[in-house]
Amino acid sequence: MNLHEFQAKRLFAGYRIPVPYGEAVADAREAREVAERMGGGRWVVKAQAHTGGRGKAGGVVLADSPAQVESEAARLLGSRLVTRQTGPAGLPVSHVLIEEPSEIERELYLSVLVDRGSRRIMIMASEAGGMNIEEVAAEAPEKIITTLVSPAAGLQPFQCRRIGFALGLSGDSLKQFQKILFALVELFQKEDASLVEINPLIVDGEGRLLALDAKINIDDNALYRHRDTLAMRDISQEDAREARAAEHDLNYISLDGNIGCMVNGAGLAMATMDLVKLHGGQPANFLDVGGGTTAERVAEAFKLILSDDKVKAVLVNIFGGIVRCDLIAEGIINAVREVGISVPVVVRLEGTHAEQGLKMLDESGLNLETASGLTEAAEKVVAAAGGAA
Repeated sequence: MNLHEFQAKRLFAGYRIPVPYGEAVADAREAREVAERMGGGRWVVKAQAHTGGRGKAGGVVLADSPAQVESEAARLLGSRLVTRQTGPAGLPVSHVLIEEPSEIERELYLSVLVDRGSRRIMIMASEAGGMNIEEVAAEAPEKIITTLVSPAAGLQPFQCRRIGFALGLSGDSLKQFQKILFALVELFQKEDASLVEINPLIVDGEGRLLALDAKINIDDNALYRHRDTLAMRDISQEDAREARAAEHDLNYISLDGNIGCMVNGAGLAMATMDLVKLHGGQPANFLDVGGGTTAERVAEAFKLILSDDKVKAVLVNIFGGIVRCDLIAEGIINAVREVGISVPVVVRLEGTHAEQGLKMLDESGLNLETASGLTEAAEKVVAAAGGAA
């Protein structure tokens, strides 16, 4: 689960990570009142959406009067912010953050994440802050600094100093950096985050370090431990089908192709998508219905797949290990009748009672085509969707 910038900064403040003063509002008139209450001669108006590149898309502007704060807030609130990350549909803006401006002397990058290869917390830093870290990694990889944190010893002061020196910090700035880094790691662990990022972490004109932006991703599997954090979830920022899938314990991710895929098991789902691609097709989604598949979940899965207008054919690939294939076949038949599927459906079943399941599908009288192997299934579904792309 991702947090908005203003939500992430609230968490930062709770862990003693310095952030500029600001308030989030959902009304343009309220934005003006916040600016008047804050005082000063300039304010930053920042659209709140789960995407990077907001500034380049007109989502971050500097206002010189409370009236301009109100007009910019009115322009952003209720709009859809389109960035390189969102695609042409963009994301809705329901909040803006009114923040005091900061004098920027330097911009740094700092994040804490999980390195799956080493199975440890990794700190990533760069002196090239304010840029997309992906571009820095591609164009100037020598500017990326990484450090692994021992799960036994935890973050050590010498590691903070080494990273700080590499970023060109010294004196009081280095001390501030060490406190911020310890706080970030503490937040990362206590809040069960998968990513905590500051980009940019600025050094202002007085030598103070401030988190000018904040990004926090929380591990969905740990949300049951963080009810307060779960309450911050903004469904409007998520793909509607993915959010609906989560309600039924389905793992669904939208893609750009025209072949819907329904599979049980993440590994098998990836292999299925690879086979579809190999034979010239384009998957419309990743969908793992899980090992304990039921007729109800199969029906919901079909509804999800068919809610995508791009889908021209559906491939069902089920391995009957925990559940019997004849029960899966019965669920597929009932689901097809309930949902009223009009596109071709290719089904491959393997495992316990697979032969009985395939026979049931062949004798159902529905628009279902069976396949004896995954390669055959991929070939059939690509042909049914109109051939190789």
